[in-house]
Amino acid sequence: AGVSGTSVEKNITLDSATRIELSCRLDNKYSHLKSLQVTWKRGNETIRHINKTENSWSIQLRILDNSKLGSYSCTLKGEEEISAVFHLQVPKIKGKEKPIVSYEGDTAVMICKSFGYTPISWTWYMTNGSEQIAINDSLLADKYVINRISANVTHLKILKLTEEDDGVYWCEAAFELGKSRGKLKLKVLSLMVPLKPFLAIVAEVVILVTIVFLYEIHSKKKEKCAVEFWNLTLSYSKSEESNGLENSSARHRKI
Repeated sequence: AGVSGTSVEKNITLDSATRIELSCRLDNKYSHLKSLQVTWKRGNETIRHINKTENSWSIQLRILDNSKLGSYSCTLKGEEEISAVFHLQVPKIKGKEKPIVSYEGDTAVMICKSFGYTPISWTWYMTNGSEQIAINDSLLADKYVINRISANVTHLKILKLTEEDDGVYWCEAAFELGKSRGKLKLKVLSLMVPLKPFLAIVAEVVILVTIVFLYEIHSKKKEKCAVEFWNLTLSYSKSEESNGLENSSARHRKI
């Protein structure tokens, strides 16, 4: 790998044992720099064996396992200081940033992918408090189904969701040089959640209808009382008139 500039970082992905050469090379615009002091390090450990050619300093690495992975840096000091860092790592696994949302009783499907590299195997984990428990779909076939759709893709299917299934899940890909994980989050909602707005509207309608109904009953009672009072008053007036006529007739007869 060729590097130029005052500060450079580069990620190098490795999935299997290999030989690799890391190189720090000066561009022509830096060729005027003289008496350069070049240092290669892995972390804080200085690497002694450096191959030098014109304006280039490199190291040869034999990567057999993950103990050789990590960060390697070269620093060129002179009139100016130029540095570069190489990060040797296993392939990254892509999970999903946003939570997967589903409802109780439904089925959730989670997917993990390894782009450009083929894992030896996949393992799914669920988080239980501070513990991560491997999911065995053979023992819990009525709850979990794990499918390796292709060499680079794995699916975890969770059946008959409950609130207990809510939480964080991990997919782990095993490569020759190490393991890499992807994170997914599952959010399980109660069936009542989507019904809440509807139930709120229904409750408001019921309350409104009840108020109208009670108002109508109250109005009818008031109307009935008013009619009865009017009839009573009318009857009372007629009785007084009748009594007056009778008294008048009696007086006429006496005369």
